[in-house]
Amino acid sequence: MRAPSIGIRAAIAGVVALSSAAAAQQLVPAPGRPATAARPAVPATPKAPKAPGVATAPSPRAASCHNGASFDRFLGELKQQAAAQGVSQSALSEAGPYLVYDQGIVNRDRGQRVFGQIFTEFASRMAANFRMQNGQQHIKTYSAAFARAEKEYGVPPAVIAAFWGLESDFGANMGSLPTLRSLVSLAYDCRRTERFQNETIAALKVIDRGDLTADEMVGSWAGELGQTQFLPTHYFTYAVDYDGDGYRNLLRSAPDVIGSTANYIATGLKWRRGEPWLEEVRAPANFPWEQADLTTQLPRSKFSQLGVTYADGRPLPNDNLPASLLLPMGRTGPAFLAYANFAAYTEWNNSLIYSTTAAYLATRIAGAPPMRKPAAPVAQLPFNEIKELQQLLVRAGYDVGKVDGVLGQQSRTAVKAMQVRYGLPADAWPTAELLTKMRGGPRAQAGSAPLPVAR
Repeated sequence: MRAPSIGIRAAIAGVVALSSAAAAQQLVPAPGRPATAARPAVPATPKAPKAPGVATAPSPRAASCHNGASFDRFLGELKQQAAAQGVSQSALSEAGPYLVYDQGIVNRDRGQRVFGQIFTEFASRMAANFRMQNGQQHIKTYSAAFARAEKEYGVPPAVIAAFWGLESDFGANMGSLPTLRSLVSLAYDCRRTERFQNETIAALKVIDRGDLTADEMVGSWAGELGQTQFLPTHYFTYAVDYDGDGYRNLLRSAPDVIGSTANYIATGLKWRRGEPWLEEVRAPANFPWEQADLTTQLPRSKFSQLGVTYADGRPLPNDNLPASLLLPMGRTGPAFLAYANFAAYTEWNNSLIYSTTAAYLATRIAGAPPMRKPAAPVAQLPFNEIKELQQLLVRAGYDVGKVDGVLGQQSRTAVKAMQVRYGLPADAWPTAELLTKMRGGPRAQAGSAPLPVAR
């Protein structure tokens, strides 16, 4: 499984909790910045407090992976690493007041809660009409930048706009915490220390390059920056200057946001120019459900032979374009053909609910009709029963990742394997029938049913 991203996107392993306040529904044109040698102040950006008094002392656990080194000693070594990678002393001095430890950030990281929610509920909220309409309006407002991005990177405007809307409601909700303080605190903590050391150094490089000042660097609690919530490594690698002012400002410049997001999707996530990403379809009741999986690709002609049509009943093209049948809520919920470009969404965030919602929102912004509602409510096992099912799957020899009551891709893969074993429709959606059989039926032998590689 691909490693999950962090910050706003990582907190959405099961559900995204972005605000939908009235301000989020307003367009946020980004004022340009004159191309001068001295960078002007950016008063609209929240300023991080300069006084380090907000930080709290590190817990004993935080130093365990650093051979007991104090935070100050750890920070000194981190600065040496940054200098060795070309970060100037002036950038380190500018960042200094913000490189303080905050136990509250670490506690927040460790205490992330994941809440289960079915796809149709999540998508109806996150891919709401106002977000679709705002996306379409932004494409019109910044038509030149979107056209340039599509020409240079091959990423359609709707794809960029969907991420832009989901991640920050087009700049209305970018976070208000000092980025450097968050990054260095998580770097000192032992859960993902190497990753956040790299992110801290990347943030220093962004400052050194002149794109942002240290006090402009404000964002989510886990250090993501800008209107599409880039990690600093992504900011430094993929940000581009699209407004011609000499800087890459993903907090204030809409053209920079558009070009940089397109660059990341195309270059970092390997977007395939001119190909689709997601289309709603309808599958017949007698479809071989074990073929419905992101790990299984068939040509559209084969899906057509198996009775799959577009949602409105039109036949699929009789071609060899490979696709997977995606059932985010099992065989009685919505169905989609997911194409190779859908992998860009699961790379952006490996939560299946988030990635499917982002891809669906992009189709809506591009003009697709709303998805069909299920004919009847789709039953979902409650949290405690999903967790029990995961425990039973682990006892049966399957890898479900964390036993956490959340239906992730590894859990879905294991559920499908057990459905095949019990002769149930293998749509990877856990049911009360499967749970009952696993409670009382014979246990599978470890490794008895091969599992496809989970995405």
